[in-house]
Amino acid sequence: MTATPPPVPRPGPTRRRALTTALAAGAAVLGAGALSGCGAAQAADGSTVRLWDLFSGADGGLLNDMVRAAGPDMPGTGIERTVLEWGTPYYTKLAMASAGGRGPDVAISHMSRLAGYAPTGLLDPWDLDLLAEYGVTPDDFADAVWSRTRFEGRTYALPLDTHPFIVFYHPEPAARAGLLTKDGTLDTEAFGSPDAFLAAGRELAAASGKQGIAFGYVTDSAQGWRLFYGLYRQTGGVFRLPAGGPAEVDVDRMAEVIAFMAKLVDGRVNPRRLDYPAAIAAFANRQTAMILSGEWELGTFRAADPKVGAAPFPTVFGTPAVYADSHSFVLPRRPHPDAGHRRRTHRAVAALLKAGQIWAGAGHIPAYRPVTETAAYAKLRPQADYARAQSHVVLDPAVWFAGAGSDFQNAMCQVLQQALLGGLAPDRAARAMVRRLDTFLSKPSPA
Repeated sequence: MTATPPPVPRPGPTRRRALTTALAAGAAVLGAGALSGCGAAQAADGSTVRLWDLFSGADGGLLNDMVRAAGPDMPGTGIERTVLEWGTPYYTKLAMASAGGRGPDVAISHMSRLAGYAPTGLLDPWDLDLLAEYGVTPDDFADAVWSRTRFEGRTYALPLDTHPFIVFYHPEPAARAGLLTKDGTLDTEAFGSPDAFLAAGRELAAASGKQGIAFGYVTDSAQGWRLFYGLYRQTGGVFRLPAGGPAEVDVDRMAEVIAFMAKLVDGRVNPRRLDYPAAIAAFANRQTAMILSGEWELGTFRAADPKVGAAPFPTVFGTPAVYADSHSFVLPRRPHPDAGHRRRTHRAVAALLKAGQIWAGAGHIPAYRPVTETAAYAKLRPQADYARAQSHVVLDPAVWFAGAGSDFQNAMCQVLQQALLGGLAPDRAARAMVRRLDTFLSKPSPA
């Protein structure tokens, strides 16, 4: 018996529809060889839950630790990971395997991609009653993230984390600049308007003896959009993308945000023309006192400065909003799922969520709130200092063509880069973004 509405019959996904979804989101076609692993995803014994994910390096090691820690909460069940390359290849393979009903038992997906997968029938919904049996309920997640898990009244994603766009800083120059509170954390109110933010950058530059705030965006396909969209949502401006278009946005507020971003990287007190690696290096080498970046870079920055601080992105335009995404567990479609194995999969994922304290080591904010409400998490620095960002995160617009690694993000970044490099006035850049939005909206949805 489930508390969720009965399933609504939908047209089954087809390989053509899956391919359209993947291609629209920036995917390239993979050959048959790349799909050869799909059949193997279901080939092992029934006690094993097969997981596809995109976590390599340090994140991959932490997920292995989580699997081991989750063992006592899922006796008799093993988790077999398959790590795939992040980005286009991953989402293409996931879409194609799901269309054929040959995907793994569970997979990781960015929440921002859900609008392109759930409506096209590529995913199965989670059974909330079954999850509740294992101690996981909707109340355990922040509304800002949970609200994005739903489609037509059913839940298609379970958030593992929230990974917001935040600020990192070196405490010594920040203290000399007078930008720390009495408890040693960043005084984000000192960054509370465009002018105040730019002034703080000047103070940080003076305190560091070099430059103030790093931001890497040149040739990057996501960073410019992340900064823009978080700031734009702080303005309270409308951003609706109805099917078929046109986009309903506030062009004046878009231009205001772009003008601020251009001043932020004009080279006067902050470096200009930085790409992503150069910005990381500038901050790690203390050429700048602060950097605007994702919390996933915590490991890199802490290796360079064990005392590195972090805080939610300051509210610059009046309304709290922080750009973010969420790694989430999804159930690839199965035409005839085995009830016993689905139960085993629900139990395994519930156990992994409860082991989220380990995941916090990567800098990610565990989405399962009982983890972040523990004394152990409160002692984590600087993670606990920016955890409150999860209460007002904004993800990509919930449209089929947006999301992590999409052509949409890349198209927005191309316009923003032109504006930030001085080749396009803010108002013209805003109008150019709207034209590109309308182009995306004019394309038929694969759903």
